[in-house]
Amino acid sequence: MLRKLALICALLSLASLLAYAQEQAKSGEVFGGYQLLHASTGISGVDSFNLNGWNASASAFLTRNLGVTADFAGVYGTPNLAGLGVKTNLYTFLFGPTVRFPNSSRVTPFAHALFGGGRISGSLFGSSASETDFTWAAGGGVDVNLSKNFAIRVGQADFLQTRVAGDSQNHLRFSTGIVLKF
Repeated sequence: MLRKLALICALLSLASLLAYAQEQAKSGEVFGGYQLLHASTGISGVDSFNLNGWNASASAFLTRNLGVTADFAGVYGTPNLAGLGVKTNLYTFLFGPTVRFPNSSRVTPFAHALFGGGRISGSLFGSSASETDFTWAAGGGVDVNLSKNFAIRVGQADFLQTRVAGDSQNHLRFSTGIVLKF
């Protein structure tokens, strides 16, 4: 049920982004770059670990400051959990409002609250398991505009919460990369 709801939300958000982008010039942006996730297992006595991967998003701005964002990410690694190397992948697909604060400088700060799903998978000794469940993120970042159509996302930091097996895991994610504006 949750997968179907997340898929419907994703398709509606993407369709509205595309339709709105066709109507308004210079009112959207696409981001792509590197992501570092400092992951927590949520299990007492099991240390946190880092995963590396990618982050991509598309935003359509309805006003100068308020927009809608679709954010997709994937991180990978083989953390040592309780003495065992567990191959781990986490994919997130999140959607929600974004507020940006354009000003006369080249720096544009923004904040967002994103909701959707996360799919985590792990494998050990040839056996694997995966789960898709509700995920949300809140945070923001800073873009440095290099030209009218191009910016560098100096940093984006988010609190990201996933749920696995009915328990919440609290993570921190950091992304950096390039922004194309249209």
